[in-house]
Amino acid sequence: MNLECNLFVDGDFEGTINSHKEITIGKNGRVKGEIYAKHLVVQGEVVGNVSVEIVEIKSTGKVSGTVESSELVIEPKGLFEGNSIIKGSTSIKSDTKKPLPKEG
Repeated sequence: MNLECNLFVDGDFEGTINSHKEITIGKNGRVKGEIYAKHLVVQGEVVGNVSVEIVEIKSTGKVSGTVESSELVIEPKGLFEGNSIIKGSTSIKSDTKKPLPKEG
């Protein structure tokens, strides 16, 4: 599903959602698949990979999967299970780490 507008999901959806705006998953909403958007608000459940600028997991929300975002906000009682990747961050690769000095 490719959109140029906001989307509110309050039922079941399976597939990929692309939007340049905000996607809200309501309390009765369940999305299984990938989400690409500017802003994602989760009050229901998302199972899959998410790539957005801002993710908000509300107190009734649950996200399971990999989240790639610039900002991740989880309210108390909100659930997140998976991996979080911060957009624009630089990670240290194992081959660039300096070896520990030898003792002796």
